[in-house]
Amino acid sequence: MDIAATDTPEQTTLHEQIVERLRAVLLDGELGYGAKIPEAELCLRFGVSRTPLREALKVLAAEGFVELRPNRGAIVAPVDPDDVAHLFEFKGAIEHRIGLLAAVRATAADQARLEECHALLRTHPEPSAYTALNQDFHRALAAATHNPVLVQTYDNLQKRVLRLRFVVNVNPVRVAQSFDEHEAIMVAFRARARLDLAERLEAHNRLTGEAVLRALAGSAVPG
Repeated sequence: MDIAATDTPEQTTLHEQIVERLRAVLLDGELGYGAKIPEAELCLRFGVSRTPLREALKVLAAEGFVELRPNRGAIVAPVDPDDVAHLFEFKGAIEHRIGLLAAVRATAADQARLEECHALLRTHPEPSAYTALNQDFHRALAAATHNPVLVQTYDNLQKRVLRLRFVVNVNPVRVAQSFDEHEAIMVAFRARARLDLAERLEAHNRLTGEAVLRALAGSAVPG
């Protein structure tokens, strides 16, 4: 029986493990940008059939790590710096709106969730964990707007920048700067200073985008 044929807790755990292992392969640079994903080789390496591997590839495609090509397999998604700049520019406008709305709409439960996320970030975990916690923090802020259309749009944008966050979160200097920016964001949020919160979120997004572009330029990523 195919290992992805049933939906059990064990299957879910296996799926998550494959996603994590495949993401690590891509983040470690084992495959260059634009390179074809060697499915057969990875199946042997992970000890799985093609079905769960391809399900993992779908997840990573949604995160922007890979590009699925009908009848031709998957490749490591190329990175176009111009697209990255446009993406962060647009996301900045969404971040600004999140600040305006979250400051006045956030409930006590929303604030508790944000405080929890921020406290976990304060521990400065390793890059992969920091990136995941950072995603949780920003999604919690978006959720505090209580606008489901905004949250869905923001989630889609966050999936597209997840891969790019890994590029900068291996740099301890940028991680420290990012956390300081989060501290300032929390000060504005606790004060419910909507304009200050909106400006701090937009500035944080801009600085992250600039850090990503510098990292990409330094690694000579092909388009």
